[in-house]
Amino acid sequence: MAGLRNIAIIAHVDHGKTTLVDCLLKQSGTFRANEDVAERVMDANDLERERGITIFAKNAAIRYRETKVNIVDTPGHSDFGGEVERVLKMVDAVLVLVDAAEGTMPQTRFVLRKALELGLRPIVVVNKIDRPEARPHTVVDQVFDLMVELGATDEQLDFPIVYTSAKHGFARREVDHTDGDVRPLLDAILVEVPEPTGDPAAPLQLLVASLDYDNYLGRLVIGRVVNGALRAGQTVSVCRLDGSVQQGRVTKLLAFEGLRRVEVPEARAGEIVVVAGIEAVTIGETIASLEEPVALPPIAVDEPTVSMTFRVNDSPFAGREGKWVTSRNLSDRLERELRTNVALKVEPTDSPDAFKVSGRGELHLAILVETMRREGYEFALSRPEVIVKDVDGVPSEPVEELVVDVPEEAMGTVIEKLGQRRAEMTNLTNPGSGRVKIELKIPTRGLFGYRGEFLTDTKGEGLLHHVLAGYEPWKGELPGRRTGALVCKEAGETTAYSLEKLQERSVFFVGPGVPVYGGMIVGSNSRENDMVVNPCVKKHLTNMRASTSDMAIRLTPPLTMSLEACIEWLDEDELLEVTPKSLRLRKRILDHSMRKVSEKRSALVEE
Repeated sequence: MAGLRNIAIIAHVDHGKTTLVDCLLKQSGTFRANEDVAERVMDANDLERERGITIFAKNAAIRYRETKVNIVDTPGHSDFGGEVERVLKMVDAVLVLVDAAEGTMPQTRFVLRKALELGLRPIVVVNKIDRPEARPHTVVDQVFDLMVELGATDEQLDFPIVYTSAKHGFARREVDHTDGDVRPLLDAILVEVPEPTGDPAAPLQLLVASLDYDNYLGRLVIGRVVNGALRAGQTVSVCRLDGSVQQGRVTKLLAFEGLRRVEVPEARAGEIVVVAGIEAVTIGETIASLEEPVALPPIAVDEPTVSMTFRVNDSPFAGREGKWVTSRNLSDRLERELRTNVALKVEPTDSPDAFKVSGRGELHLAILVETMRREGYEFALSRPEVIVKDVDGVPSEPVEELVVDVPEEAMGTVIEKLGQRRAEMTNLTNPGSGRVKIELKIPTRGLFGYRGEFLTDTKGEGLLHHVLAGYEPWKGELPGRRTGALVCKEAGETTAYSLEKLQERSVFFVGPGVPVYGGMIVGSNSRENDMVVNPCVKKHLTNMRASTSDMAIRLTPPLTMSLEACIEWLDEDELLEVTPKSLRLRKRILDHSMRKVSEKRSALVEE
C-alpha cells in the first residue's frame, strides 16, 4: 500500500529507544510548536518512568512526505518478551538500535532473533555517537557478526546503517556527515521499509496483537489488518484459539495519529487499528469476515521459566492496609491479567488460597506484583523457583547468557562469586579503559539473590544484563543465602534502646517505633544462622538521669529494600508480605516453637 509503513524499534534496555521515538514525533510535526511535551513521552506508565525502561509495547504514528509511518515502541528487557513477540507481527521492518559505546548486549540478541525469525528487514541505528567512548564502526561489525550467528538471510545482512544521537536530535548516514535533524533516518525508513503486503480485496483477516480498555468504549482490540478491509459498524467473525467461531460487531474503529487514536470509517490491509465493541476476544485470535472466517496462525510465545506462589496474606497484620485481600479478589485479578499478559501462566495449587504464577523472569513477576499492590491488593509471595523441564529424559533447567561490565579491580571477586553459582565464562574483553566486560553462562537460579551482592562487590559501578539462552541438564546444588535472618520473637513496637543493643552484629530492615509481630523478619544476621530477637524491649526508667541517657543512643539507619531486593532475599521457609503501603519479610511458620518442630521433622525426613 503506497503511503504507509509499519516499523518497530527494538533495542537493549537504556540504549535510547524511547528517546529516539521522541525525536521522530517532535521533528515530524506531531506536536504543536508551543506544546509542552514530557521527555520519554511514550513511557506514560508510572512504573516505566520510575524505572527508566519500557515495559509495555505502545503505538504511535507520524506523517512524513505524505506517508504515514506506524511506529511500535517495544520493551527492551527479555522478561517482557511476550510484548515483543506479539507486536512484531504487526510490522514489516525493525529499527535495531544499538549503543555506539556498549555495542550488542544480551537483550539485543533476544529481540533481534525474534525479528529475524519473522523475516523482518532490519535497519541498524547506531545511537549515542556523541559519547566520547563511541566506537560506531566496531559496533556495526558486532551487529553483522550477531546477525550471521542468528542465521540472518543475505537480504537481511545487507542492512542500511544510520548513525544517530537521540539526545541531540540528529541522524546521519555517515559518521562524518553534519546533518542536524532526523530526516536521514526518516528518508531511510521510506526507502528501506517495504510497503505492507496483503490483499485489500480478499476476505477480512485481523490478527489480535494487543488488548486495552476504555471506560467508555469497553475492551479495545489492537491489531493489523492482514487482508481485506474493516469498517465501523461491520459484523465480523471471531476465530477463537479453541477452533470455535463467534460473531461480533465493530462499534467504533480507530487509527493512530501521533500519540492519539482518531476515529476512521474504514481501514484497509496493512493498517494498524484499534477496534471497539468485541468483548469476547483475546490475544492471538483472528477477527475475520462473516462469510469466510479463516483464522491466521496464532502468536507463538516462549514458555515461562520462573514461578512464584501468590497466596492470601495470613499474617497478624492482614487486612490493615489492603483493599482487595481475599482469595477470590486475588484469583479474579490474576485471571484478568492473563487476558493481556500472554507470557504469564496461572495454575491452582493444593490450597484454595494460593496460586502458582509463572513468568519470563523475576522482573516480569515483580512488575505484576508492584502493579497489583498499587491497585490496592494485599497478598504474600514465596521465593521464586525455576521451572524444570524434561528434555530427552533428562531433567533440565533454564540457563542465562550473562554479561557483566565491572571495574577492573572488582573482576576477580565477581568471577569467583559467579563461579560458586555454577557460571561458566565464555568470553572476557579488556579494552584497557579500566573496565572489563565478561560474558558467562549461568543457571537462572544462580542469579537469585545475586544482584545486591554484585552491586556491593563492584561498589555500585557494575552493570549486569542477562537473557535466556535455553535449557541445559540440571547443574546441581547451589550455595544458599550467606546471611541468616533476625526473626522477631513477639508482637510489639520496636524501640531504639533494643535496636542499639542488637545492631552490632546485624543490619536492620526497620527503625524504631515500627509495629512488628512474632515471626516477622526485622533484619539480616551477620552469620548464616537465623537468630530470634526481641526488638521491642523498653528500658526501665528509675530516675531523671536514666531517662536523659537515651539521648546517647546511636542507631544506624535501617536498610530500605525495594520489591526486587526483597524477592531476591527470600529463602525457602520465608514469605514476602505485600500491601499497598508496606513490604514485610516473614517466616512461613510464625510461631518460634512450631518452627523448631518443623525443622526437626525435616531433618529426620532427610536422614
